[in-house]
Amino acid sequence: MKTQSKRRPQPLSPDSSPNPFDILTEEIVCKILDHLHNDPFATKAFSLTCKAFYFIESRHRRILKPLRPELLPRIFHRYRFVSHLDLSMCPRVDDNTLNVISSTWKATLQSINLSRSRFFTNAGLSSLFVNCSGLVEVDLCNATQLTDLAASAIAEAKNLERLSLARCKSITDMGIGCIAVGCRKLRSLCLKWCLRVGDLGVELIALKCKQIRSLDLSYLPITEKSLNSVLQLQHLEDLVLEGCHGIDDDGLSTLDQSCKSLKMLNLSNCQNVTHTGLSSLINGTEQLQQIILAYGSSVSPKLPKVTSDLVKCLNAYSKLQSIKLDGCTVTWSGIKAMASLNAPVKELSLSKCLGLTDDGLSFLVQSHKDLRKLDITCCRKITYTSIDIITNSCTSLTSLRMESCSLVPKEAFVLIGARCSFLEELDVTDNEIDDEGLKSISRCSKLSILKLGICSNISDEGLAKVGSSCSMLKEVDLYRSVAISDAGIAAIGEGCPALEMINIAYNDKITDNSLISLSKCRLLKALEIRGCLGVSSIGLSAIAVGCKQLTVLDIKKCFNINDNGMLPLAQFSQNLKQINLSYCSVTDVGLVALASISRLQNMTILHLAGLTPNGLAAALLACRALTKVKLHASFRPLLPQSILGYMEAHGCVFHWRDKAFQKEMDPKGWKLHFGRSSSEVP
Repeated sequence: MKTQSKRRPQPLSPDSSPNPFDILTEEIVCKILDHLHNDPFATKAFSLTCKAFYFIESRHRRILKPLRPELLPRIFHRYRFVSHLDLSMCPRVDDNTLNVISSTWKATLQSINLSRSRFFTNAGLSSLFVNCSGLVEVDLCNATQLTDLAASAIAEAKNLERLSLARCKSITDMGIGCIAVGCRKLRSLCLKWCLRVGDLGVELIALKCKQIRSLDLSYLPITEKSLNSVLQLQHLEDLVLEGCHGIDDDGLSTLDQSCKSLKMLNLSNCQNVTHTGLSSLINGTEQLQQIILAYGSSVSPKLPKVTSDLVKCLNAYSKLQSIKLDGCTVTWSGIKAMASLNAPVKELSLSKCLGLTDDGLSFLVQSHKDLRKLDITCCRKITYTSIDIITNSCTSLTSLRMESCSLVPKEAFVLIGARCSFLEELDVTDNEIDDEGLKSISRCSKLSILKLGICSNISDEGLAKVGSSCSMLKEVDLYRSVAISDAGIAAIGEGCPALEMINIAYNDKITDNSLISLSKCRLLKALEIRGCLGVSSIGLSAIAVGCKQLTVLDIKKCFNINDNGMLPLAQFSQNLKQINLSYCSVTDVGLVALASISRLQNMTILHLAGLTPNGLAAALLACRALTKVKLHASFRPLLPQSILGYMEAHGCVFHWRDKAFQKEMDPKGWKLHFGRSSSEVP
């Protein structure tokens, strides 16, 4: 019997110099890289460790999201095995770029995202789809410039499985027909807002693409003529018909097909469909798990009603788990019918449902005790009684949304924490919750999202308890919760290391100490401190240094933030994509410094008293990744048209606003009064 020789690890270094990492095989190094893919800084640091790691990282990477198209030539040379390319941060992608992509990754590319890119034509798409035969997923959302010629180019992608054409408003039935004939393997197709696609195009898709699992036809001018063909799709699971006003009861009553495989149906805003049409549409649908009837499915377009007749249509569906009726008027007969459903309902959304009272809601939840998600946002007639019954009956809730339930007293919120310990999401915005309620909610140790905006009865005492007990929090909203100060924020910063988003806007007790506390949250991605008059550049500098993952920043009306805060942002916040600087004390110097952030895409710059046309022009030219800028209309005639033309040619969209300077006079921050002119220093 032959003995198998043990394979010796090959040295990683391309040269003969001693390397302590030579004991690692390439397979082990790739395993390490697999654990670093969510952290771009870690991956970059890894590749700079030594030449061997640099070469291995270039061979290992499969997913790329370039910051701007100018980087693509370098990327083409280094990364030769890319399978997933996301160009959503590159507003200008022309045909030449697509040609190079198609030649560089013709053997490996499987998906490409062009949802925010422009300037390419059918010629570039044709090159891409002809050469990259392995493409299975393409996102062309918002490509309003594409016509049927582009659709015929897409038809060259014979192996395409997932295609999104949302808002491609120039593509017609003819173009969709080309795609239907060429892309027979399609499993998911989104045609939302493709307003020139009608029954003919949808019928062709249904007749030719037999593997379709997901189909989004939202806001298309279609009728029941095409639905007969759609319902014959044997593998269709998700069908979205939101806003299809051409579909009505009379048409649906003529349907002679049923889709037995359908699992999700969205009829939101279909205001000409009542229970009669719904019954015809879902007849024979044995696998239905989710139905969305928000803002529609009614007798009266103005007052969508949930009646017993409507709910009885769902009686036969024993697998139904999710029902969404947002914006409908709920009747007592409808409530009783829903309570009698013989289905394992796990999710119920009744947001903004007029007519929902304690009696109705209590009766309903007692019949569906296995609920995991409940949305009763803006149900203004419910009181303590409803919360008592909900928390006593549905103890396995993971998500409870109850914003603006104004009649619910503070005592009710204690019940939530005491009885619903599995909560992961809680929205009690604009409610009477107080510190005792917060202390009780702190028992929900799995909370990741907590929204406490406009809750004037909570203070640092309650928030501190949440901070010390809910270490898994990722999102906290304290918008206009005016009793919160630095001590409460310090508890969040200390006890919630996983925090990714926090909103503390319009809280006048917040100072730099809060920002210094939050700088410990290394994963923080979104920070809103709009209208926090007590913060300055000192606190913002701490955020910049400590929170290097920051992508969204709103410092509007933070009058004490000036150029001294922009310089650290420019140095440390290289992930920043969106910033609102309106009404701050930033000048040309600070804005030009910000322009060095390579990922910055979206800026709102209104009423910066220290900003000049020359400084603005310099910043715009230096900020090469910009896709959207909001500016005061007074700058429009002052900026050289050549600069505006250059920026627009590179994919940047300008939004001009003619707003007078606004000064907050109301102590509670509810009303804005016109004050100083835009020429005055804030």
